Amino acid sequence: FISVSSSAQNYKKELRQGTNLYLKNKYKESEVSFRKAYKLNPNEFKTPFNLGDALYKQEKFEDAEKLFNDAQTKTKDAKEQANAYHNLGNTYLMQKKLDESIEAYKNALRRNPNDTQTKYNLSYAMLLKQQQQQQQNKNQNNQNQQNQQQQQQQQQQQKQDQQNKNKNQQQQQQKQQISKEDAERMLQALQNDEKNRQDKKKQE
Repeated sequence: FISVSSSAQNYKKELRQGTNLYLKNKYKESEVSFRKAYKLNPNEFKTPFNLGDALYKQEKFEDAEKLFNDAQTKTKDAKEQANAYHNLGNTYLMQKKLDESIEAYKNALRRNPNDTQTKYNLSYAMLLKQQQQQQQNKNQNNQNQQNQQQQQQQQQQQKQDQQNKNKNQQQQQQKQQISKEDAERMLQALQNDEKNRQDKKKQE
């Protein structure tokens, strides 16, 4: 029995010490005390909740997230659960997990509908989500425009290539025609030359 009471005393001592350090903004030191308290009594709501707070203040958001999730399972009290969900929403928000933060704030308001701070945070998260979607749509539109431009450029290039090809073919044909004409001229010239020679022979 002595060991149980002494462990309970140690738990309260660590919890109290952690709270005092937390209030003095000594979050790293308060984390150490809250971790000791958590080891001594992990099933008390305050333990993961306070430790989560100390971690949140040090921007250890992923670790804080796990503890606030843990905290809301350790109590049947609606307001305590609401507080855990509220803080969970904040950790998600800081990690830009907007869908998760909106869901967490909604869970908090289901348990404590009159919490104005949670209402405000929910509105803020939803506004960020809206802006994010608008930005995504804008990016998508820009991407579509770029794709269209690229397609147009490719089509123009293909058209240009085809025109050049046709032009080259025409030039080739012209060259062939010229060379055919040249050949005929040369043949004509040879024939004339031969005729001249024969005429000369006749004259001789």
